[in-house]
Amino acid sequence: MSAAAGPIRDAGVPPPPRRGLVAWAMDVLIWGGVAALLVWSVEAVDLGNLSRLVTNSANIRTFAADLLRPDFSDWRLFVEKMWETVQIALWGTFLAVFLGIPMGLAAARNIAPVWLVQPVRWVMNLLRSVPDLVMGLLFVVAVGLGPLAGVLAITLNTAGVLAKLFSEAVESIDKGPVEGVRATGGSRLQEIVWGVIPQVAPLWTSFALYRFESNSRSATVLGLIGAGGIGQVLFDRMNAFDFRAVSAVVIVVVIAVTLIDLLSQAMRKRLL
Repeated sequence: MSAAAGPIRDAGVPPPPRRGLVAWAMDVLIWGGVAALLVWSVEAVDLGNLSRLVTNSANIRTFAADLLRPDFSDWRLFVEKMWETVQIALWGTFLAVFLGIPMGLAAARNIAPVWLVQPVRWVMNLLRSVPDLVMGLLFVVAVGLGPLAGVLAITLNTAGVLAKLFSEAVESIDKGPVEGVRATGGSRLQEIVWGVIPQVAPLWTSFALYRFESNSRSATVLGLIGAGGIGQVLFDRMNAFDFRAVSAVVIVVVIAVTLIDLLSQAMRKRLL
């Protein structure tokens, strides 16, 4: 009885799916193209000079020796400028959230009209495509050197990123609550306030916290062009070949970013 039941059960199990010739050909074309691109770009990215890591080992040892002996004699300046960098990132992210929310709602295909979605998405793409450094240079010319240029640069770039993330979160919501508000005679604004926002608010907050972490590093780089923060100190020490001070600045940045990451994790856990 059991021996006869075995073949019957096996006969009811569908065979494993087999990939067709077209699927195999597409895989070979795609991955073969990636491999060919990697080989073709070896010279373009100068990989042939990897041997310099060995031939210039004396310079590397000298540089590493200074990095392993950080000089914290100006630690008050480093901490003060790092705190300024954090404030730049905080304000840039805060303002970006207020720009990203209306753009995210206007770019969501399931709640916004078609004639509005595409223009807003073009604006989002533009804001995301322009690098922070370029925006920072523009605002340095517009408002002068200082942290305000960094805040504005981070605001616009982050607004484009958050708007895209916010719109994707809106497009994946459950339609039930929205339809429930509509069935009670609610307006379009009430549908968004009571049917959409409660579903996406935790995810939006998580996105904003992630971007704040990222902006803390971006604000450091913006200091290199005079947009405030510890980046200017880092740039000055590098130009002076004071690599011991460079090491101290890097350590301060790493500690600050780590603390921000821990704080962000704690806040995200409270949202779950």
